[in-house]
Amino acid sequence: MCKRALHYPQVETPPPQPFLKSLKNTLNEILFADDPFRKIRNESKTSKKIELVLRHVFPILEWARGYNLNYLKSDVISGITIASLAIPQGISYAQLANLPPILGLYSSFVPPMVYAIMGSSKDLAVGTVAVASLLTAAMLGKEVSAVENPKLYLHLAFTATFFAGLMQTCLGLLRLGFLVEILSHAAIIGFMAGAATVVCLQQLKGLLGLSHFTHSTDVVSVLRSIFSQSHMWRWESGILGCCFLFFLLTTKYISKKRPKLFWISAMAPLVSVIFGSLFVYFLHAQFHGIQIIGELKKGINPPSITHLVFTSPYVTLALKTGIITGVLALAEGIAVGRSFAMYKNYNIDGNKEMIAFGMMNIFGSFSSCYLTTGPFSRSAVNYNAGCKTAVSNVVMAVAVAVTLLFLTPLFFYTPLVVLSSIIIAAMLGLVDYEAAMNLWKLDKFDFFVCLSAFLGVVFGTIEIGLILSVGISVLRLLLFVGRPKIYLMGKIQNTEIYRNIEQYPQATTLSGLIILHIDGPIYFANSSYLRDRIGRWIDEEEEKLRKSEENSLQYIILDLSAVGNIDTSGISMLEEVNKILGRRDLKLVIANPGAELMKKLSKSKFIETIGKDWIHLTVAEAVSACDHMLQTAKPDSPEKISGVPEFNNV
Repeated sequence: MCKRALHYPQVETPPPQPFLKSLKNTLNEILFADDPFRKIRNESKTSKKIELVLRHVFPILEWARGYNLNYLKSDVISGITIASLAIPQGISYAQLANLPPILGLYSSFVPPMVYAIMGSSKDLAVGTVAVASLLTAAMLGKEVSAVENPKLYLHLAFTATFFAGLMQTCLGLLRLGFLVEILSHAAIIGFMAGAATVVCLQQLKGLLGLSHFTHSTDVVSVLRSIFSQSHMWRWESGILGCCFLFFLLTTKYISKKRPKLFWISAMAPLVSVIFGSLFVYFLHAQFHGIQIIGELKKGINPPSITHLVFTSPYVTLALKTGIITGVLALAEGIAVGRSFAMYKNYNIDGNKEMIAFGMMNIFGSFSSCYLTTGPFSRSAVNYNAGCKTAVSNVVMAVAVAVTLLFLTPLFFYTPLVVLSSIIIAAMLGLVDYEAAMNLWKLDKFDFFVCLSAFLGVVFGTIEIGLILSVGISVLRLLLFVGRPKIYLMGKIQNTEIYRNIEQYPQATTLSGLIILHIDGPIYFANSSYLRDRIGRWIDEEEEKLRKSEENSLQYIILDLSAVGNIDTSGISMLEEVNKILGRRDLKLVIANPGAELMKKLSKSKFIETIGKDWIHLTVAEAVSACDHMLQTAKPDSPEKISGVPEFNNV
């Protein structure tokens, strides 16, 4: 092999590290990318370390030190405002889950108190959500009827909440939050829109005053159930429901147009409950087709730890329900918390949030609560009301406790049709058609993911929609890994810069060599594809040179600047490519390999095989070295050895 005539700095191989140290660094990078314990590690005093640990576990100790009267005023206003929304929404969502309405109030008392101590978001307002409520009803209702066996159904809901909290806590403690992010943004948009559509259709039962309804969630079954009972529709209920729905949507429109009037839409559900109850009370509408809530038990949350079900066959059902609803609740809560943290320019720790969500659901399952998270609508009201800290959740919890102790008899005459109107008004905000259209403009595949999730929920079941969402998201991830981009590079005129010739059509290719950029790590999943794709580029380039009767191809430069890692299959692929190129009188040249690549290529003896002189720091240096060899050697165009296999036939 000819030594390079031009002298360039060589690509260094990083010094070897002991295996245990390397493993430790890798695990730290995976699990502790944000290095959450650096303050604790750098502190020398034991007492100070203990204080920092407590502040890390309980964020309330961090922000409580600077708490003042102005913060309290803002948090009290925010807390009372979100309580006015939480009370009617809590009752509505509990009915959606086929649970006693009082559980919606219980779930707005204990979990917010726990989150205020352990949560890291200043703006998140804790409570129940419609999608998780519907999913709980759909999954538990398949095996246990809430009508025929309400006690067992209730206990399974508590158990599912316990398992959800346990799973969330474990994910946070083990720093495995990235597993939740397997649901892509596009999948969440489609899933939420589909779930909101199903929820709205199911509320037609309340709007039309129907007593019997299908347990299925797909749109076909729901519509069949509605129209097969057209003779049982109650016009009184329909008119009252439409009036309240119009009122709620109007207040939402006003608040959207004038953000300072956010309190109008926040107070609208409670106002609807009050006026609806007065309407029923004075006109005795319960005797004219208007269904009412009935009696709500007074008193704060009774303990439910003894009601958890850990016996076969129901424990499996509770576990499955808890894991699925818990993942959804976690994804929604963290996404909402990060959104508002971005607006106020502070950070939240995703793993600490998981622990906070998990602990509030575990304690909630012990105190007659079902699954809670951070709903967007309630958090948006909390943010717009000017909350400063998580004390707003405490104020809301206190307001709910006062309601539980003294005001529950006032909800006796609350019409169910009002609760249906509240749910529909809240759900329409989850159908984000603008986001879907934006996906269509930006990325057609993401739009397909969104549409698949939506159709899976609407025409199948919530579970099918969730499976499609996760499945297609994973498929796309595999496509990114299994089919990395590889493109031809050319030189931008009057520079030493080389770029993709598709992005820069004015970039010129050089005679006698081609430069290929691999845009991703090289693994077992993509090594065969990359080998075939490199071979295709070479075959196409040689054919083009033969037709134009230009100089034959001599050098293949691989730009590995974007290859962050490589496994043994990838190394074998490079060795195979090098052998095939050698048989075809072509020389493989490597440009800009990273530290991890150099370490593995050195250990595998690939560097010795190819020669250090053919590994360069930059593409420009590799091109210059190859051009120098072409100019000095001036070899005759060698005829390729007959019978040498093409890449695609290897």
